[in-house]
Amino acid sequence: MTPTPQPLAGKVALVTGGAGGLGSAICRRLAAAGARVVVGYNRSADAAHSLAAALPAVADGHCALAAPVTDSAALARLAAAIETRHGRLDILVNCAGTTRFVAHDDLDGLDDALIDEILATNVRGPFAAVRALHPLLARGGAGLVVSISSIAATTAMGSNIMYCASKAALDNMTRSLARALAPQVRVVSVAPGLVDTDFVRGIDADWRAAQVARTPLARLAAADDVALAVLAAATHFPFSTGIVLPVDGGRALA
Repeated sequence: MTPTPQPLAGKVALVTGGAGGLGSAICRRLAAAGARVVVGYNRSADAAHSLAAALPAVADGHCALAAPVTDSAALARLAAAIETRHGRLDILVNCAGTTRFVAHDDLDGLDDALIDEILATNVRGPFAAVRALHPLLARGGAGLVVSISSIAATTAMGSNIMYCASKAALDNMTRSLARALAPQVRVVSVAPGLVDTDFVRGIDADWRAAQVARTPLARLAAADDVALAVLAAATHFPFSTGIVLPVDGGRALA
């Protein structure tokens, strides 16, 4: 039997929000490609440790480490822990994020506490993670940051107005960081359309069906579609930085 190619063998990858629906799919794809995966978590410690234990075995093994992206001191401790355990970091996937459905015309429903939570997690968090982990990423001269964005950044249609704004900020930050960190570190965004996760399955079925009908490829994105785009950024786009890779089934064509 021909062995499965492992283009990321010897690499170390950290996925924040790694135990969630998207994050776990990304962890599995990176591990299958040979990477040693650090499953970053905030409140989902048990799920993160279970996932790390279930990933395909590699030398030195996978692990789960606390990665609360709104806590810069904790991120500094995370960087030190990765340094001690692996001595390197090649890929950072900023997958941690938050939102809540608030109708766009319900301005009072988008209260200050939710606005602050979204911006702290979806904008400040990815920057803080890059800031803490940049020395490790830059050390090998070929680091990669992949931030999970959304087509809401450009369509302005999403779970709420501030979520859309946060993803637009994230894409802009991708371009700024790509310029600032080149050539040692590449930075890209992966922008899914609506992804078929547990969160989305909890939304009204008629609304979900309407989104499928508006998508030329006639389905929602699977978490693995997003994971494959992250893997492609790491393995098939070595001369790309500061770009946004859409994973939307052609939604912009509708």
